Amino acid sequence: MKIHEYQAKQLFREAGIPVPEGIIAKTADEAVAAFEKLDRPLVVVKSQIHAGGRGKGRFKEHPDQAGVVLARSAEEVRENAERMLGSTLVTIQTGEEGKQVNTLFIEQGLDIAKELYLGCVIDREAGGPVMILSTEGGMEIEVVAEKSPEKILSEPFSIHTGLLGFQARKLAFKLGMEGKTVRSAEKFFCQLSRFFVDNDCSMTEINPLVITGEGDLVALDAKVTFDDNALFRHKPFDELRDLTEEDPAEVAAGNAGLSYVKLDGNIGCLVNGAGLAMSTMDLIKHHGGEPANFLDVGGGANVDQVTEAFRIILADENVKAVLVNIFGGIMKCDTIVTALLEAYEKVGFTVPLVVRLEGTNVEVARKMLSESGRDIISATDLTDAAQKVVATLSS
Repeated sequence: MKIHEYQAKQLFREAGIPVPEGIIAKTADEAVAAFEKLDRPLVVVKSQIHAGGRGKGRFKEHPDQAGVVLARSAEEVRENAERMLGSTLVTIQTGEEGKQVNTLFIEQGLDIAKELYLGCVIDREAGGPVMILSTEGGMEIEVVAEKSPEKILSEPFSIHTGLLGFQARKLAFKLGMEGKTVRSAEKFFCQLSRFFVDNDCSMTEINPLVITGEGDLVALDAKVTFDDNALFRHKPFDELRDLTEEDPAEVAAGNAGLSYVKLDGNIGCLVNGAGLAMSTMDLIKHHGGEPANFLDVGGGANVDQVTEAFRIILADENVKAVLVNIFGGIMKCDTIVTALLEAYEKVGFTVPLVVRLEGTNVEVARKMLSESGRDIISATDLTDAAQKVVATLSS
C-alpha cells in the first residue's frame, strides 16, 4: 500500500525523523492560509499523487507547470494552487495518462547545502533489508544505477537491531560527511532503519535527503510503501489509504478476496494459484499473445468470486479473449466448473473463452463443460490452452 508524501512525513515526525514543517491544502484558499500560517519567506507547493518525479512532471492542462514549485507570496501560492488542483500531472512513473491532483502540500523552504538519495528496500540476495545511499540526490536512482553505479552505497541491516551506529557512521564517512553532520546522519540513518522494520515497509525512499546549511539532515521528500501482507498488524494505516489513487479494478478485486494486477495485453487470465498464473502468462507470451492481467482466485474460490473475477476481466476494454486455467487440488474440478458456468450466465460473454482444467474429478468437469451448451473452448493442457486462446484473436 502506497501513501502520500504528507502522510509519510507525519509518520516520520512521529518516529523522530526530521522533516520540514508543512500543511496540506485541498483548495486555493486553504493553500493561502497554509502559507500565512507557516509565515516563511519561501514555501514549496507540492502536488500529492502516488508517483515519483513530480518536480520534473508536467500538467496536461498546463505543460509549462511543474508538479512542485516554489512560491514567495500568497499571490504566487494561490496562482499555482488554482492551476494545480484538479489538473492531471504526468510524470515518469504515471505513464501518459497521468494522475489528477486533489491535494497539495505547502511546505517551508530550507537552506539546502547538499542533496543526497536515501532508500530502504528488501534485498532478496542479502536476505533482508538494505539501506541505499547516493550523493546524487534529486536523480532517479535507476538512472544513477545505470550511468554511475559507483556512486551508490548499500548496507544490509538486521530486522532485530536496525542499522547499527558503526554502520551509519561508515556510510556517513563514505558520503564525505564531517563533524556535526556525521552525528546527525548516524541518528537519522538508524531511526529510518527502525521505521522501515517497525512499520513493515516494502520500500522507503527520501529523494532528496538534504543537508542544511547548519549541517543537519532533513527528509525533503518521503515515499513509503507498506507490505500489504502485514497491514493486519497496522490497523491505523487503513485511514491512510487513498482509493482515488488506486486502479478501481484492483480495489474491487481486493474487496472480493482476489489478487489482480492490470497489464497492457488483450488476453484476460483467470487462474487459481500465483505460480500457475505466472506460468500461464509466460506461455501466452511464448505463443505470441499478450496477457491483459494477473488474476489469482485462490484455491477455494466460490461462485461470487469467480463471477466478480469475470466482471473485472471483461470490464477491461482491451480484453479480446479469456483463458481460464484451473488446477483442482483443494477444490474439485467439477465444483469449479459449476461456479464457472453460473458465473458465465450472470456475466454474459462477448469474447472467446478457453478453459483448461486439471486435477481431482477432471473428467467429470470436462464432461460438464462439453454438455453445457455454452460457447466454451476446452483445452487439454496448458500449451494447448495458450495456443487456442492466441488463435482466437486471429480467427
